[in-house]
Amino acid sequence: MLELFLDSTHYVIAGALVGLLVGATGVGGGSLMTPLLTMIFGVTPTTAVGTDLAFAAITRGFGTAAHNLHENVRWDVVKLLCIGSITSALISIFALKLQGPISDSLSYFIHISIGISVLLTGASLLFRQKVLKWSLNNKNFLPRGSDLKIATILVGAFIGVLVTISSIGAGAIGTTLILLLYPHLKPSQIAATDIAYAVPLTALAGIGHWWLGNVHFDLLFGLLLGSVPAIWLVTKVKKMSASNKRWRTFSCK
Repeated sequence: MLELFLDSTHYVIAGALVGLLVGATGVGGGSLMTPLLTMIFGVTPTTAVGTDLAFAAITRGFGTAAHNLHENVRWDVVKLLCIGSITSALISIFALKLQGPISDSLSYFIHISIGISVLLTGASLLFRQKVLKWSLNNKNFLPRGSDLKIATILVGAFIGVLVTISSIGAGAIGTTLILLLYPHLKPSQIAATDIAYAVPLTALAGIGHWWLGNVHFDLLFGLLLGSVPAIWLVTKVKKMSASNKRWRTFSCK
């Protein structure tokens, strides 16, 4: 066990850094972890994606529980997103299975997909406020009723493919697309809804990649060994900070 820990020290540190991000924001760090594994640690793209999906499913579960976002979840939106994302994730997993053994062309395709997903994540973060402003000023152009339900399912399907292929997309990209379709939701509702549908999606995609043989369990163990305590520590500090703030407010009254 000690030898495994020493051999995985760099993975533990990487997991801790991403865990701090998850604990502070409640959002998974796929857009950080997968490029980190491929570019810094030299992990093959398929293994990086499969392991990160298993990692994301567990850390997002901890993030959701830690932030107690269930009261803010729009379950009607989550249901539609899951219909699209889980269906497309299953199709993507079986498509990868039909490809047979991992080839150089498949690895190259996944590598390119990771790069595109990172760029889309950056664009989502950069233009999110402009997207919200446009949505609020152009409500007549937004889908309504059954059209809104279909659009939500299609967004879920797009994210499902993106996450299954690159392990990136259920965070910043998903949040921005939800914001585009539902600009009237509060930020806490959007964040909670995004996490709620992403947990089963990343879990399913992670299981699919385990079936494909793309999950490295020693690597996953190291990442979790660093991330889970980091998530717990950050949320504990935030709770203490919130309690102290409430106490100071009470004392001043």
